[in-house]
Amino acid sequence: MRPPAAHPGAAAPGTRPRLHAPAPGWSIDADVVVVGSGVAGLTAALRCEAAGLTTVVVTKARLDDGSTRWAQGGIAAALGEGDTPEQHLDDTLVAGAGLCDEEAVRILVTEGPDAVRRLIATGARFDASTDGDLELTREGGHHRRRIAHAGGDATGAEISRALVEAVRARGLRTVENALVLDLLTDAEGRAAGVTLHVMGEGQHDGVGAVHAPAVVLATGGMGQVFSATTNPAVSTGDGVALALRAGAEVSDLEFVQFHPTVLFLGADAEGQQPLVSEAVRGEGAHLVDADGVRFMLGQHELAELAPRDIVAKGIMRRMRENDTEHMYLDARHFGAEMWEHRFPTILAACRAHGIDPVTEPVPVAPAAHYASGGVRTDSHGRTTVPGLYACGEVACTGVHGANRLASNSLLEGLVYAERIAADIVRTGLHARVPQPLPTSQRPAHPLLPPEARFAVQRIMTRGAGVLRSEASLAEAAERLHRLHADARDALDENGKTAEPGVDTWEATNLLCVARVLVAAARQREETRGCHWREDRPERDDTAWRRHIVVRLNPDRSLAVRTTDTTDFPPTLPQAQEQ
Repeated sequence: MRPPAAHPGAAAPGTRPRLHAPAPGWSIDADVVVVGSGVAGLTAALRCEAAGLTTVVVTKARLDDGSTRWAQGGIAAALGEGDTPEQHLDDTLVAGAGLCDEEAVRILVTEGPDAVRRLIATGARFDASTDGDLELTREGGHHRRRIAHAGGDATGAEISRALVEAVRARGLRTVENALVLDLLTDAEGRAAGVTLHVMGEGQHDGVGAVHAPAVVLATGGMGQVFSATTNPAVSTGDGVALALRAGAEVSDLEFVQFHPTVLFLGADAEGQQPLVSEAVRGEGAHLVDADGVRFMLGQHELAELAPRDIVAKGIMRRMRENDTEHMYLDARHFGAEMWEHRFPTILAACRAHGIDPVTEPVPVAPAAHYASGGVRTDSHGRTTVPGLYACGEVACTGVHGANRLASNSLLEGLVYAERIAADIVRTGLHARVPQPLPTSQRPAHPLLPPEARFAVQRIMTRGAGVLRSEASLAEAAERLHRLHADARDALDENGKTAEPGVDTWEATNLLCVARVLVAAARQREETRGCHWREDRPERDDTAWRRHIVVRLNPDRSLAVRTTDTTDFPPTLPQAQEQ
């Protein structure tokens, strides 16, 4: 089979920027390299290994340290009596506010139930009733109980445990504590592996490379681009930034979901914040103001269980009306036994911060949670760079549209990871012997100093948070440009840049994704889903029921375009369907 050509408009491989870093001092050869160890990454790796492919998993911390382990609510699939994929599809399309790719959603909901059953066969243990049936719950935007959960509110931790155990039992090669740097490509612009930096001593240390003809990005989200987020510290947008430097397109990055109910720890709280799962509202908790008034009643037919963007906006409006910094989640009527059995993780987190949900309402406010956009892929997880795949939160498959439906994220990672593995096997991509160009042939991207990370976070929180406007976004764009220009000018004038290292690489990645997010948010002059423009409060289907696609030019400027329709254009000029 003839391999696909590069995407039209792609720059010559030697002109793509790379992070300033030492040359690789060691290398590993493989058929497939998977970057990330959440539900998407480990599922892809296990399926590739089961097909006989030599597979290497690279992960930024330990195997179980990604975002998957923090997922509380569960995994959505039409598994209950009377539920159907069609009903799940309808709820997903409504939540996506007119921007979901219906084919992608149909794949998700039809393949999802069996994918969950395969996950159970792998060893994941979900909560069950006394008769052995799955114990299903509801969350925002769902009209049926279809959320399977584990350990009450520790679903992600259980899924991570099962997949990590399976990876270790199968003897997959893993490289932990490794920050991926850049995509390696061959002379024709096809993926040929990745460079990475291993932190600490071990079999490998420092900068090295994994050579492989198939690269699967499953690096998770970019929540750390904001000051307060539910994401772990490792979620610095590394995968999106790598893809952009490699010439891949990203789509819909303006749609960052702010979870409505995050434990409020103070207006100056930074870093990862404790999540109070949507499942708490699914079991009957109420959102109230300081006077005990349920302010979501009358705002949506599902009240507190409306889609997340609607609940987040309802909370923000009430906060403005009452001139306060948070609202409350009241579940005192659950009683101690239900809290301890159904939500032990949340109960412990609240009590650790001096709040007892059994006897008092929990202070909550929205915080950055999930990126609905990401590296643009097709229905097989293929990006616009041949040989580069993406799945999970780093990807934009078209499933989530303008606002992710609760608990669809774990399912999306599961379903599309399986499809990626099947595509690699079906196309014979793994049989190609990669011939990566030397990294020295590519220009080095200047690095930001470590403290720039906090500058980026403050700029984004102020200008591109839950509430946005042209004025706030223009200010954010200008301040981000200054950071970018200062680093560029320093490199141009004296050849100096910040010292290569994890802190400077992460800060540089965060600036990259922040610039793209702000550019897309400025382009979309409407309010839709979790993109809330105060100066453009109405949804405009005529002008804006379409996608915003961004590429990074070789000179590190941004190329921003809008699609002609709501349909995703193909990722590759040759569809690889032979």
